[in-house]
Amino acid sequence: MVSIVHKPSFYYPSVSSSSIKKKPRHYEQLKQKHFQDNNNGFTSLSFSKPSPTPILIGKQLIHRTHLEALDAVVSDLETSARKGITINEPEIFASLLETCYSLRAIDHGVRVHRLIPAYLLRNNLGISSKLVRLYASCGYAEVAHEVFDQMSKRESSAFAWNSLISGYAELGQYEDAMALYFQMAEDGVKPDRFTFPRVLKACGGIGSIQIGEAIHRDLVKEGFGYDVYVLNALVDMYAKCGDIVKGRNVFDMIPHKDYVSWNSMLTAYLHHGLFHEALDIFRLMIRNGIEPDKVAISSVLARVWSSKRGRELHGWAIRRGMEWELSVANALIVLYSKRGQLSQAYFIFDQMLERDVVSWNAIISAHSKDSNGLKYFEQMQRANARPDSITFVSVLSLCANTGMVEDGERLFSLMSKEYGINPRMEHYACMVNLYGRAGMIEKAYSMIVQEIGFEAGPTVWGALLYACYLHGNADIGEVAAQHLFELEPDNEHNFELLMRIYSKANKAKDVERVRQMMLDRGLET
Repeated sequence: MVSIVHKPSFYYPSVSSSSIKKKPRHYEQLKQKHFQDNNNGFTSLSFSKPSPTPILIGKQLIHRTHLEALDAVVSDLETSARKGITINEPEIFASLLETCYSLRAIDHGVRVHRLIPAYLLRNNLGISSKLVRLYASCGYAEVAHEVFDQMSKRESSAFAWNSLISGYAELGQYEDAMALYFQMAEDGVKPDRFTFPRVLKACGGIGSIQIGEAIHRDLVKEGFGYDVYVLNALVDMYAKCGDIVKGRNVFDMIPHKDYVSWNSMLTAYLHHGLFHEALDIFRLMIRNGIEPDKVAISSVLARVWSSKRGRELHGWAIRRGMEWELSVANALIVLYSKRGQLSQAYFIFDQMLERDVVSWNAIISAHSKDSNGLKYFEQMQRANARPDSITFVSVLSLCANTGMVEDGERLFSLMSKEYGINPRMEHYACMVNLYGRAGMIEKAYSMIVQEIGFEAGPTVWGALLYACYLHGNADIGEVAAQHLFELEPDNEHNFELLMRIYSKANKAKDVERVRQMMLDRGLET
């Protein structure tokens, strides 16, 4: 594999080279699938006799028929290959790879890859570029990079580079994506308008404002300083890197703002907790004749705290006929639940024409203080809706809050045994809280030290410390507090809670000792 060469540190801000070493999931299985039975010979072309096309009803049937048609063509080509005939027309492979990409049919793409003669794949830029894009878009960036490294003319077009950069960025391998961009510059490959949004996404993932500013200079130099597609990505990058002011400056520079422009700025303000500024953007959208879509309205609804503002936005959604859009209805359930207006949340949930796991999680979370949430969970199971990790956080929390220990234990077991969800930190924190509130302090502590297969975090030890405060267990409370002092050395709440535990146990000297610890760390007492 060709190693990735970075720009010298004096030219670009430093970025880790991290040449691609980490194999993606199922990588070995995919490689084996590619190399097994690799026979490029053909003897004859044999296509099955066409049959009448059935009447197709519904999108799912159409999609399946496309896959079946693709499978039939690939199967015929494989049969011909086994008979010894060689096909070297690039148009056939280019068309098949395009179809595999549009259908995300990676298995068929691997089969097509096996059929492509090596010399054609190496020398035909169009075919090799499409194959790189297919693998990268389906999450197999490492395999895509192997194809990329065998391309003989990759410097003549940015297409394959863009696909590979995008593949790494989508996998969260941001440094690998950035390294490829720097390699492009080293090899003299001219970036296009599709290069920069992908690179800016990776830069936002790294969170380096310095690198982001360098990319900004590059795109201006390449003539994309007024390209709305590129500038939208630039707004998002600055927001993710923490410079909301620069993001707004770029936004104001966009000559003809589209939906993405407005939504990028709106999301940026909401992400930084600047709700009033987000609301101003929302109003400006309408004033400029841009109707906010369901993404915009649901984003604002999810973060509004004022009942008045919430009702105004709900009314706006009703007037636009958007009230029953799935994301909008979900946001409305969360909005009314947070404000304690459960009857309104129930009404929206009951009237929804379709529901997803977010809908169920929202209505279950609305019952965090009572047992009715379990009824909705059972209704969810009857509806064959599959719970996710968040669902179980919600039901375990309500079990802890209502003291339903047996139900909590049953659901904790159900999560992994029935649904294959491995417990995470949040789930263990719920169980520690469940046992702790019920006075089962030793069992809660035992779960932490014996069952959790990783280092317990502040939420877990915090739940145990609070349980020790409720039930006056100074010994285990001291252990929990010591862990919290290491994990959160500046969180004065943990010190205060331990002092209260000692105070309840009439340990005045220990109270003063903890108070002195706070003073030594510069914490207020």
